[in-house]
Amino acid sequence: MTEPELHHLQAKAALFDLDGTLVATEHRSRAAWTRLFTTHGLPCDDALLATFVGRRGQEALADHVHRFPGHTVDELFEEACGYLMGPDSPPPFAVPGAAELLADLSGRGVPLAVVTSGLREHAVELLGHVGGAELFQVIVTAEDVSAGKPDPQGYLAACEALGVHPADGVAFEDAPAGVRAASTAGLRCVALTTTHDAADLARADLILPDLTPVRWARTADAG
Repeated sequence: MTEPELHHLQAKAALFDLDGTLVATEHRSRAAWTRLFTTHGLPCDDALLATFVGRRGQEALADHVHRFPGHTVDELFEEACGYLMGPDSPPPFAVPGAAELLADLSGRGVPLAVVTSGLREHAVELLGHVGGAELFQVIVTAEDVSAGKPDPQGYLAACEALGVHPADGVAFEDAPAGVRAASTAGLRCVALTTTHDAADLARADLILPDLTPVRWARTADAG
């Protein structure tokens, strides 16, 4: 078996999306959104589900709330969260290479942040799959911003909290909205094809299948 090509990165800080980037949750989210639509007698296909990936749930729902007469975005979001956290929801699991990379970065003292479109409670729970929330100096969630991805607000806030200029950081993402948010913020961006095809992530600086081939370089001149 051919060994995968390794990619050595160097930056003053590493910022990570969560769902689909550190922890695989797309299957669980798709199940919850599908159940929401079908429970209300509405059709749900891959094209519709793609509009939710990488975005704050309420903002994505706002695009479709007109199809749910008599219901508000907040009501529908609460219903979907109930499906997401229910006992029959498929379990999440770590993206390959995520736990190992985070352990290495933390051991080196590289400042770490999570910038997620999910809720804080959800984020803290999921981070348990890759070493724990305590590995990160900064966690920016949906509750911390007024506009979610693709708006760069979350990444800019994380860089400010870490004390790092965006040009000196690298972001890891899996969705077009997240790639756009990171690049607009001025971060270099590594995109993973865990939830989208490479063509959808073309704006990223580097596209990889997962985090397995990522290595942190010891010197700033490594490419």
